[in-house]
Amino acid sequence: MADETIGVVGAGIVGLATAREIALRRPGTRVVVFEKEQRVSQHQTGHNSGVVHAGIYYTPGSLKADLCVRGVSLLREYCQDRELPYREIGKLVTAVRPDELGRMEDLYERAKNNHVPDLRKVSQDEMRELEPHAAGIAALHSPRTAITDYPAIAREFAKDVTESGGEVGLGFPVTGITTVPGGVEVASGQDRVKVDRLILCAGLQSDSVAKLAQDGREPRIVPFRGEYMLLKPDRTHLVRGLIYPVPDPRYPFLGVHFTPRVDGSVEVGPNAVLALAREGYTLGRVSPRDLLGLAAYPGSWRMARRHWRTGVKEYRGALSTKAFMKDAGRYVPGVGAGDVVRGGAGVRAQALDRDGTLVDDFRIHRVGRITAVRNAPSPAATASMAIAEHIADAALDRE
Repeated sequence: MADETIGVVGAGIVGLATAREIALRRPGTRVVVFEKEQRVSQHQTGHNSGVVHAGIYYTPGSLKADLCVRGVSLLREYCQDRELPYREIGKLVTAVRPDELGRMEDLYERAKNNHVPDLRKVSQDEMRELEPHAAGIAALHSPRTAITDYPAIAREFAKDVTESGGEVGLGFPVTGITTVPGGVEVASGQDRVKVDRLILCAGLQSDSVAKLAQDGREPRIVPFRGEYMLLKPDRTHLVRGLIYPVPDPRYPFLGVHFTPRVDGSVEVGPNAVLALAREGYTLGRVSPRDLLGLAAYPGSWRMARRHWRTGVKEYRGALSTKAFMKDAGRYVPGVGAGDVVRGGAGVRAQALDRDGTLVDDFRIHRVGRITAVRNAPSPAATASMAIAEHIADAALDRE
């Protein structure tokens, strides 16, 4: 008999990393993962860019900063041990205008405080040596920024869970969560499973599932679709490593960038447009239920009033390849609309507070026997193993 049964809702990379961490930390504990899809990593994890972030962007002392830096070392070691792809191809964060240099300097100081390894400022001439086809007047170079295959890592995490005696239950959409004497009952239709403790890692559905657990209504999830172009194979030589813009600090998005993948392709993107469904990976996917939920939430309207101009610009890129590539061409001038084809898309689960503020840091709540991950955007995949440690600390701490 198991000493204890712990349930995890969600078989994305954070949920599976958490299940694995608990199984390893507490031998004798039975871990059960509940996943509505028929395969693991079908949503944010399966549509991830594959970048292993070094920790450049995040507010020093935040969970994002601390867990990202810790997560990189854990992930690198895990990939090496399991012979999974992990390539340190480096990143340039590029200033193309003089008015971006101050922001770049602020970013450099932030990264130093986060102990990003080997980060340095590079001149225009040094940029040319690193990326001969890139434009810019100065940049930050992060040689340790890497790329990997997150769906493959998630599958390996799932394997670890099952080999430790746990279970990854697929095709189990959670429709009810009830606290009962001595535990928590998880329902899917007429099926009921009792666990001693429950951890919610539901990604795009995190607020809906947390509501089932009486964790409150906020923050709400707003889905943002990020669409990518792919460089044609005869143009991939124009990009050696990751090429990013200096981000606008008002937004949690990093802007259109160039991302080599472990399969040899090169993505350009993403933009960030409001998706019309939680799982709206295409422009035509619309969920009336999700739209009504957005419309009824005061934070949605407050966000729209602040950022509508940016939203219009992003939708132009979604509808026009020429407009999409106009921004990208500032960083690699030799690339235009004729050099790309439409690629895939992902949907980011962006948490939004009632006052219209886009939540930046990770948010993890605990209500009795239930621990809810309410916001885990990028760099959650990078930090997944460190997030798992943090969640396990919180969830296993007895009251």
